[in-house]
Amino acid sequence: MARNGKVKIDRPDWCKACGICIEVCPVEVLELGNNRIEIADLENCIGCENCELSCPDFVLKVVEDDE
Repeated sequence: MARNGKVKIDRPDWCKACGICIEVCPVEVLELGNNRIEIADLENCIGCENCELSCPDFVLKVVEDDE
């Protein structure tokens, strides 16, 4: 797990807007916009990796703050 990490959209073109990542996020960091996932509130991200682990298309990645 990325300690003190935050989610980033690693491959936005791969997103098919399934919404799984939104459903598994415990702090509501993500939202759907323009037929793609968007980060709505990055400061609230706790780096749990739920979104990265559940995304079937490898769109999201949790990285250290300095990456």
